[in-house]
Amino acid sequence: MNRDELKEYIQGPVATVPTPFDDDFEVDYGRMYELTQRWVDNGLVKGNAIIKVAAAMGEGPMLRDDEWPYLLRSVVLAAGGKASIVCGLHYKDTKRTIEDAKRAQDLGANALQVCPPVFNLPSQDDILDYYGDLSDAIDIGIMVYHTHWLSGGRIEVDTIMKMAEFEKVVSVKWSNPEDVAFEEMERFADIFNVIDNGGDLIQAHKLGARGYINLALESYPPHDLKVWELLENKQYDEARKLHESVNEPLRVFYEKINDRSGGQARLKKGIMALMGQPVGSSRPPSKPLNDEEMAGLRQVLVGFGWPVEA
Repeated sequence: MNRDELKEYIQGPVATVPTPFDDDFEVDYGRMYELTQRWVDNGLVKGNAIIKVAAAMGEGPMLRDDEWPYLLRSVVLAAGGKASIVCGLHYKDTKRTIEDAKRAQDLGANALQVCPPVFNLPSQDDILDYYGDLSDAIDIGIMVYHTHWLSGGRIEVDTIMKMAEFEKVVSVKWSNPEDVAFEEMERFADIFNVIDNGGDLIQAHKLGARGYINLALESYPPHDLKVWELLENKQYDEARKLHESVNEPLRVFYEKINDRSGGQARLKKGIMALMGQPVGSSRPPSKPLNDEEMAGLRQVLVGFGWPVEA
């Protein structure tokens, strides 16, 4: 497929789905299959949303190398070709990333989310070589994850622009360092499908973004699917009001619970449990939400008018 065809798989709100674990913290592949069927039935399909597997908020870095492929395959099989499936590949060198990328491709992923190889402390030329070599090695799309807050993760806008030469690089998950204007994304928004990562999703959409990261699409699809519909119809005031009514309280709550324990999936797993879709706890040392935190989260969700289980 060419770039335009690959870009069709990366648009809409992104469901960064948590990994289900059983009581022994082993991956529950059957549960992931069931949940994927539910997500597809509730509208998380190609062109409308993205299902992202084994990414950071999906606990991908905590998965063994013999686990994430089975997890990905469970999602692909359950989706039955109806959804856009993106697999997260993080923090490895060129050789290992290409090996993982080819495996994900063979397992049915439509695209990959790929971070810069931060542990190599890459220069900008190293980053270009990394994504260029990866692009040459595979036939599916690549979403470049701009992890500028990590040492070695910053990608200059001029470097992103040069990636236009790489046919399989079709998307950029964008957030801006403090010394770079958010509006710089407009320079490359007509080349890549930009996914807004925590900025102003209204401004991002106006500048050409084709999706956004969120906290609860997999828990309650109607909310973010409606936000996306409003964005696409350029009903920006309504979209902002609806998005902020949920996003801001959840982010405040997320920051509050991080004082006791870290782990990017803890909030998502708490929401899913309260919505009747339990996926177990995160692997240690991350701790599940305690009774007090769950009670507080329940109150937040009830305030949204969401169908929280009794």
